[in-house]
Amino acid sequence: MPQPFTVLNEVFPGKPETLAGMMQPGPDGPIFMINLLKFKEKAEYEDGRETDLTGREAYMIYGRAVSQLLPKFGGVAMFVADVTFLSLGQVGELWDEVAIGVYPKRADMVRMSMSDEWREIAVHRSAGLDGQLNIETVLSEEGKNMAWIQQILSMVGPKG
Repeated sequence: MPQPFTVLNEVFPGKPETLAGMMQPGPDGPIFMINLLKFKEKAEYEDGRETDLTGREAYMIYGRAVSQLLPKFGGVAMFVADVTFLSLGQVGELWDEVAIGVYPKRADMVRMSMSDEWREIAVHRSAGLDGQLNIETVLSEEGKNMAWIQQILSMVGPKG
């Protein structure tokens, strides 16, 4: 019988070893960062500003801006979709959205998230997110040979 596992949504890494791991070189080849997103009902800005935005609306401000920022670091926003149904497995509560960003390598994602441009837009991310899971993935050998992936890979590479 499968063993249960614990899921903890976070807005920022909660463990020092997670942050330290992100600073390691990581796998070869492009990484596909899967983002499982859970939004707050109402946006809450850390600076205390008043807003009528929902968490989703605040996050979408961030999402549009980060999709424009990604290419400066060699990346691309590959996929964004709302979660509508869980057809297999069980969780207490579903995430609201799934997004996949592609980066040439982990270091490019880290460089982006440490940039002044990212920090400026990240206020909307924090305001809108109740939590998320970020799952770093790489293509399998079989995945590298799929025809559809070649177009995406042609968009990923050194830019900054």
